[in-house]
Amino acid sequence: METGRNPASGPKKSPFTPKAIIHQRFAAKACYKVEEVQEVAQNGCPGLVIPQKGPCLYRCTLQLPDFSVVSETFKRKKDAEQSAAEKAIQKLGIQPKEDNLTVEQAWDELAGRLSYLFSIEFLPSIHPLSGHFRAALQRGGHLSGFIPVAAIAAFDAKINSLCKYINPEVESNHILVMSLIIEAAKRLANTLLFSEEKLSLQRLNPHPPEIIQSLLKNESSFPESISIEAVRIPSSAEKIVEPSILDASFGNYYLDAIAKELGVKDASKVLISRTIGKASSETRLYFCAPESITIGPSSELHMKLASSFREFNALATYLSGQEIYGDAILASVGYTWKSTDLSYEDLSLRAYYRILANMIPSGIYKLSREAILAAELPTTFTTRSNWRGSLPRDILCTFCRQHRLSEPVFSSDSFEPLPDLTGRKRLRDTASSGDEINEGGLAATATAAAQGGCTLVYRCTVKIYSKYQDLILLCSPKESYKKQTDAIHNAALKVLLWLDRFLDKVAMSVEEMTSSAKGLDVLIYPQQFVKEFSSCQFLPKYRWSTATLADSSLCSSYSYVQKNTLEDEVASVRISGEYSGTTPSNGSLVCVTYNIYLVTEREGIKEQLEGSKEFEFEIGSGATSPVLEAVVTQMSIDQFACFTMELPSKEIVLAVARDSTTVLSLLSSGTCTMKCEVTLLRVTVPLEDRMEQALFTPPLSKQRVEYALQHIRESCAASLVDFGCGSGSLLESLLAYQTSLEKIVGVDISQKALARAAKVIEHMEEHEACLFGDIVLSSFCPQILIVSTPNYEYNVILQNSSPQCQEEDPDEKSQQQSCKFRNHDHKFEWTRQQFCQWASELALRHNYDVEFSGVGGEPNKEPGFASQIAVFRRKDGSPANADFTEHFDVIWEWSSSSNSRS
Repeated sequence: METGRNPASGPKKSPFTPKAIIHQRFAAKACYKVEEVQEVAQNGCPGLVIPQKGPCLYRCTLQLPDFSVVSETFKRKKDAEQSAAEKAIQKLGIQPKEDNLTVEQAWDELAGRLSYLFSIEFLPSIHPLSGHFRAALQRGGHLSGFIPVAAIAAFDAKINSLCKYINPEVESNHILVMSLIIEAAKRLANTLLFSEEKLSLQRLNPHPPEIIQSLLKNESSFPESISIEAVRIPSSAEKIVEPSILDASFGNYYLDAIAKELGVKDASKVLISRTIGKASSETRLYFCAPESITIGPSSELHMKLASSFREFNALATYLSGQEIYGDAILASVGYTWKSTDLSYEDLSLRAYYRILANMIPSGIYKLSREAILAAELPTTFTTRSNWRGSLPRDILCTFCRQHRLSEPVFSSDSFEPLPDLTGRKRLRDTASSGDEINEGGLAATATAAAQGGCTLVYRCTVKIYSKYQDLILLCSPKESYKKQTDAIHNAALKVLLWLDRFLDKVAMSVEEMTSSAKGLDVLIYPQQFVKEFSSCQFLPKYRWSTATLADSSLCSSYSYVQKNTLEDEVASVRISGEYSGTTPSNGSLVCVTYNIYLVTEREGIKEQLEGSKEFEFEIGSGATSPVLEAVVTQMSIDQFACFTMELPSKEIVLAVARDSTTVLSLLSSGTCTMKCEVTLLRVTVPLEDRMEQALFTPPLSKQRVEYALQHIRESCAASLVDFGCGSGSLLESLLAYQTSLEKIVGVDISQKALARAAKVIEHMEEHEACLFGDIVLSSFCPQILIVSTPNYEYNVILQNSSPQCQEEDPDEKSQQQSCKFRNHDHKFEWTRQQFCQWASELALRHNYDVEFSGVGGEPNKEPGFASQIAVFRRKDGSPANADFTEHFDVIWEWSSSSNSRS
């Protein structure tokens, strides 16, 4: 079994990135320009001309005073920039300083860094820490000129890097960083004064007055009065998170304002977390330093952190990755590399709950779509062209960064199909050890295969390590894919789906964890995994898998039939507008306009929570709220629906609320409901349909209707029953032709089928299809039964891939390339032999004759018809006692006498 990697093993890296080295040398004279490069993806479907975009890549040009360099192409902008900087370093002949400082050398450099920070040269510079020095000069009385040690530890990256050489544990221990800074300051006793009481440092020789005056003059344009909205996170679970206002007016050091809000006397008693969320932001947690502080013989800070002093703040600890006791203030304020002015923005309750949402896979996806209420993390990755929002791999990388884990490692195995003795395609492993995938492009084996004209398929393995390089999760999917990117995203999605499931029930036992993970081909290393996610139990739940229609309607015109399934519940939702004939089916890409409101019927208040003029999602992929999808599948283009939904948790509502005060008031009233209005704008039919339309004239769907029409005319049938009629699209088509039919009836197993397109048997489970045949021929006893279903063997033509025998051993099957079903909603698809066997045995059991035909393709040419058809005819003299009244409900009916439908 694979174990975690030792961080001490392997080559040491430079403490500075290529961009940092270029910045040290050229500062603002280095200009980075990133351009987007669009690759064209090759379409493997013969005869099908559908332009497809390849992955979005980036190239960076770095302009220096004497020359410029251009990077390779990368999937991320920052990687392109680092590549350009690295090329410039090589061209300049700069040798980056290796990570080989001794502890004593690190101490010397740490003392030297402190000396520079308190120098006149540093004071006017643009740096996240220099603003604190300038603000400290404006502090009144005995605090004038004192810089809190916590600020130095939080805002100077080089200080932290040097401290890691001395003690690697500083990364997760802000108190230890402060201890090392104090010890280094003692080496500068001739220039720096350390105040144990204030836990601050001050320059012994004050800055010249003219320099201070010059700095104050440059900052005179700063607003005199500034109020910054922040959020207070209480340590007690019984208290609620609430907004807070900070006074950062001119002359008022903002850390002193935060100290006042926390109830301590000044900034020296405030500790500061690392940045929360994006690394480029200044959003941080501020919290109280313990009252009991002593300095050890080696300047080690001993802080009493017992629960008797302050209550452990679990949520703040989870957000920051640092132990926090007592209440905390979450604020977006500070100095940056861009300006000497104080940078700040209001941080509302909405922003706070969105930060929490960004800690969860489904929340990351929802935020990428700006649709927290409407979107859901899809349960399947069908095609990149149908995926909307951040891709699974990118979501997983974001998740790992948010949880302070190492970047996920993606390794691919490529396989080349070779013929075996049975004539089927086998797969040869061309990269058994796996190719680690970087952001720069595909593995080398793919390039080699493309040059050699080979067709490769891919599997991808995902490994997740802790920040200390302990392996905590391994995902090894069995499925293989024609595209390496598809393998990557499907593997990443499996990990995301399990992590989402885990975060929804953090308290699950080790047995539950391992068994639920196994179903998604995920292997958990429980001891290391639980250690990394022990505090997740304090997160609000952002899953909305149980969302349904509200029990009570918004107005009297809406009536809901009480059913056990969601589809049955939405069957009676009122839909307005003319029926256009174009409805969504599984695999369709739909676009809707929607708006979701918080409403109170009594007071007539309507507060918008979320909406979009164009919101796209793929039907059947789980990419949207189950309620919204169930309603949309009943609609045709340009139709409108309005319905009420159950309220989600307060945290989810606040994550979308623009006015938290109003929303909290409505929620507390206990009389509000959530209303959704949706209009279907357009429907893009599934790839299966588009491929059929491109390859067959007329399309297969029309050929199937014409085939059925021919047999109806020959039989002179007076009545017709369509089993699995769905929305009745086939029957609508039959009405366009003149036949002997006097009555047409549509039958389906439940009302939920109305929300889907017309079925054939491949949408059932395979055992249900067998049961269907027996029920129809024994209970309905039709004179003629026509059954059509896709020919699985024809998919090789549609998809330009190698078919796989469905009767193979599962272990052997997993080693081969799969030819995809034509629609991801299909539960099975039969080969000609399997279909023939099923139909022949069924006819024999019920005294029917059966003949085989099809549409699309040629019967005597491999691989046969695209759609295979079996026509069952009742043998002469066989009984026709049809006792079927208890087997179905009529949901679609047409009679020639009344020429009407019901």
